[in-house]
Amino acid sequence: MKTEKNEGRAGLLYGIGAYGMWGLVPLFWPLLKPAGAVEILAHRMVWSLAFVGLALLAVRRWSWIPELVRSPRKLGLITVAAAVITVNWGLYIWSVNTGHVVEASLGYFINPLVTIALGVLVLKERLRPAQWAAVGVGLSAVVVLAVGAGRPPWISLTLAFSFAVYGLVKKKVNLGGLESLAAETAVQFLPALGYLVWLGTTGGLAFGSHGAGHTALLAATGIVTAVPLVCFGAAAIRVPLSTLGLLQYLAPTFQFLLGVVYFHEEMPPERWAGFALVWLALTLLTWDALRTARRSRAAVAAAAAASPVEPLPVAPATSAP
Repeated sequence: MKTEKNEGRAGLLYGIGAYGMWGLVPLFWPLLKPAGAVEILAHRMVWSLAFVGLALLAVRRWSWIPELVRSPRKLGLITVAAAVITVNWGLYIWSVNTGHVVEASLGYFINPLVTIALGVLVLKERLRPAQWAAVGVGLSAVVVLAVGAGRPPWISLTLAFSFAVYGLVKKKVNLGGLESLAAETAVQFLPALGYLVWLGTTGGLAFGSHGAGHTALLAATGIVTAVPLVCFGAAAIRVPLSTLGLLQYLAPTFQFLLGVVYFHEEMPPERWAGFALVWLALTLLTWDALRTARRSRAAVAAAAAASPVEPLPVAPATSAP
C-alpha cells in the first residue's frame, strides 16, 4: 500500500512537471531570436532526434524498430504524425514569437473538445448529453471570438486540430512516447537538416552567429522537447487517466497567464467572454468524465462483490495495429 501511494505521488509530480514545462515553454522560444520560427523548428527536429537517440541508447530500447520497419502501415502513420506535429510545433513557435501567446493557449484549451468531435466524425463514437453540451458551448465560444476579433481564431483552431489529429494517429500507431518521438523526428531529420544547410549556404543561419550562449540554447531545443515527454510517460503509467485529464489544463492555463501578465497581450471584453465559454465547456467535460469514472468504479466493485468466483485476468485493451 505504501509503495502504491509513493508511486501515485511520484506520478503526480511527473505529471505536474510535464504540463508545467509545457506551460512555461513560451518563456523559452523568444530567447532564440533572432533565429526565425522555421530555423528554430528545424533545430528542434534535429536536436530532438539526437537527444532521444542518446536516451534510447542509455536504456537499450531498440526492439521496436524492426517491427516498425516491417509495417508499411505504421510507417505511413508515423509519417502523417510527423507532418502534423511539424505544423503544430512551427505554428506554436511563430505564435509565441509574434505576440499571440493567448490565442495559442486557447488552442490547447479547446483541444479536448476537438478531440471529442474527431471521435464522433472519424471513430463514430457516441457522446453523452454533457459531452454534446460541452461541444456546443465550445462552438459558441469560437463564434464569439471570431465576431469579436473580426476573423476566426485560426491560430487556436489550427493548433487544436493539428494536435487532435496527432493524438488520433499516435493512438493508431501504439508506440511509447520516447519511441514515437524518435520515429517522428527520424522522419523530420533530413528535411530539417537540409533546410539548415541551405540557410548556412545563403548566409541566413543564426546558429553559431550570435555567441556560444545562443548556440547552446538552439541545441537545447531537443532537451526542451524530450524532457516533458519523458515526464509525461512516467506519469501516465503511475496515475489514473482521470488525473491526467485534469492535469492537462495546467499547460494552457500557464500559457494564458503568461500571455496576459508577462507578455501584456490585450484582453478585450469579447475575448474574455470567449474564454469564459471555453472554460465553461471544459468544466462540463471534466464533471462528466469524473462522474462517469466514479460510476464505472462503483459498477465494477458491485459486480466483484456479487460474484463468488474470482474473475479471470483480462489483457488491457490496445489500439489497432
